[in-house]
Amino acid sequence: MSQGADPFMPDVAGEMGYVCIGCGGRYDIYEFIYTCPECGSLLKIENAAFEDLKRRPASEWRNLFDSRRNSTTLEIQGVFRFHELILPIVPLKDVIYLGEGNTPLVRANRELSQWVGAPFFVKNDGLNPSASFKDRGMASAISFLNHVIRVRGLTDVLGICASTGDTSAAAALYLSYLPKDKVRAVVLLPKGKVTPQQLSQPLGSGAKVIEMPGVFDDCMRVVEELAQNYHVFLLNSKNPVRILGQKSYAYETAQQLGWDTKGLAVVVPIGNAGNITAVMDGFIDLLELGIIEELPLILGVQSEHADPIARWRSSGVFKPVKVRPSVAQAAMIGDPVSFPKVKLNVERYFSDKFLVVSVSENEIMEGMLTANRHGHVVCTQGGESVAGLKKALETGLVPPGLTYVVDSTSHHLKFASFQERYFADDFDPAYGIQTREDLKNAPVTLDGKAATIASFLGLRRKT
Repeated sequence: MSQGADPFMPDVAGEMGYVCIGCGGRYDIYEFIYTCPECGSLLKIENAAFEDLKRRPASEWRNLFDSRRNSTTLEIQGVFRFHELILPIVPLKDVIYLGEGNTPLVRANRELSQWVGAPFFVKNDGLNPSASFKDRGMASAISFLNHVIRVRGLTDVLGICASTGDTSAAAALYLSYLPKDKVRAVVLLPKGKVTPQQLSQPLGSGAKVIEMPGVFDDCMRVVEELAQNYHVFLLNSKNPVRILGQKSYAYETAQQLGWDTKGLAVVVPIGNAGNITAVMDGFIDLLELGIIEELPLILGVQSEHADPIARWRSSGVFKPVKVRPSVAQAAMIGDPVSFPKVKLNVERYFSDKFLVVSVSENEIMEGMLTANRHGHVVCTQGGESVAGLKKALETGLVPPGLTYVVDSTSHHLKFASFQERYFADDFDPAYGIQTREDLKNAPVTLDGKAATIASFLGLRRKT
């Protein structure tokens, strides 16, 4: 069915452009720019026709998005189900869909809920194609790039990112779907700071992988300089096209809860602050269109080894911090690029609905291992979120009785090496982790006889 022939199919519309969050300067969205040419501040993407969307009743928006949920059109089965709120200028023929989005909202079982201190849900974004939430943003960024390549007739485009692992995997995967004679993929990783599983992903997708000394912040500085001075397409969250797709996390969560966000609290690990910005932006969109009646409480979580935003929220002063080793590698960022956007959203919309808690490395590992012992597949960042909710409830930072949704950003298997280290009690002292015997597990070797195994398991013979 052609685009526009079905009432549920999106049409190309909107007037999108970059807007500087500092000086308010406006720029053509088809330019590959990532900071304001005038003042150097971060850019947001705004739809100048957004006010027109408000003419449609909220009930119609809900019905439209709910109807698309059952569509057989692949391009709107993912994040572009919310086409009008993401990239309405991109036609469906340019959309790259690899199976992203629609990740499940899983109810924690009774034992895990008791351990955390309240019933809650895990939204498992590790079930995206490259096994992390980054695919939401890459779906929008690479669809946009695909559109620009066609419209502008571009060739030899270089897509590049700095990464702690997940961004590189998603960028390499989505770029590999585009023609090889038009696009190349390059990723910069901090040497020795990425798990073997994560390193294997961009290599498998054919990207050129460059390892360099230092941590993510060092890689990001190099990539920022390249994006500023050379013709490259940046795929970090500093590129606001990435943020557009990641807003779908908020849209999906609201939809999965029947569009009822009253008393909702969403728990998000902060990292480079792009994802938590996108989650905020997504709920703001829904509120302004009347699709939801109130904004949720946002609880950001950081490791004590990399917690500049937690310190800002408690002191009112933002200062980058020198990070220490963290099992939540994707969150081990001492100078989050998207902090100015977080600050702006807090000032405008979330002044009393944005809280931050920092957790220890022990708490992160115990959060991951305990959640996975009760039916989940959360990564260390997911463990960070679980631990953050637990600590926020224990300390009274968040009120009881809310509907809690925890963001698990990646698949557990990407971070299996940390589980292995925990079980082997093999962490470098810099992590500061003290293992617990009750959370360890190991295979047992037996002689393969049924009687031996039955005896080991304490089974009783049938009579």
